[in-house]
Amino acid sequence: MLESAMRFLALLLVLPSLAFAQDPLGTLLGAGVRSRPEYDGASKQELQPIPVIRYYGRTLFARTTQGILEGGARLEVAKQLWVGAQLAFEEGNERTDLDPGGSWGFHVEWDTRIGPAPVGFLARTRTHFDSERGSQADLRASVGVYGSGGLYVFLFTQGTWASGDWVRAYYAAEGGGLMYSALGVEAAYDLNPRWVLLGSVHGRQLHGHAATSPITEEQTNYFTSIGLAYRF
Repeated sequence: MLESAMRFLALLLVLPSLAFAQDPLGTLLGAGVRSRPEYDGASKQELQPIPVIRYYGRTLFARTTQGILEGGARLEVAKQLWVGAQLAFEEGNERTDLDPGGSWGFHVEWDTRIGPAPVGFLARTRTHFDSERGSQADLRASVGVYGSGGLYVFLFTQGTWASGDWVRAYYAAEGGGLMYSALGVEAAYDLNPRWVLLGSVHGRQLHGHAATSPITEEQTNYFTSIGLAYRF
């Protein structure tokens, strides 16, 4: 799924797109609800309340717009090229008695444009504070495909790798490597100058030992969310 997602994303870069503002969303704070599997690999869906956060200061940042709830500090080392460190919230798994926790890590992020379309790339490490839970690493890419009339649409793809300790803690399986790949769409609509409606949907494909874990019921899961945020 990851290879096909990257090919799909590359094709979209050549599609015509209306011009985006430099930062169409701004600073956002709100809440929403998400439909997700009970755990990655479960066959049953559940509803989960979620925060909506998007803040970028001169150095500090906090966001839920890159797949997880995270915040930290970053430095622009070249034009639109950022390096930084972050703390993040990590989901648990009741099936394996894994409590929610936190992680620390580093990231490199590059924001650029191909024609009028904004394009972003993110590489991120996540090492859990509980050493028995191991670590993860993400590669994520996104592209804006529509921006007009207050509606903004982005496509994204992501691959996440996990250490053997993480796979053992979450999936009760042995062995690390590529854990999942994802492909999805995110959208935001300006209800008025202050309020923004947000939504997303993506599919996630498990790989390797996560896919063959004894607790995995579905190797493909789907996530949808909707939220309302105030723009500052």
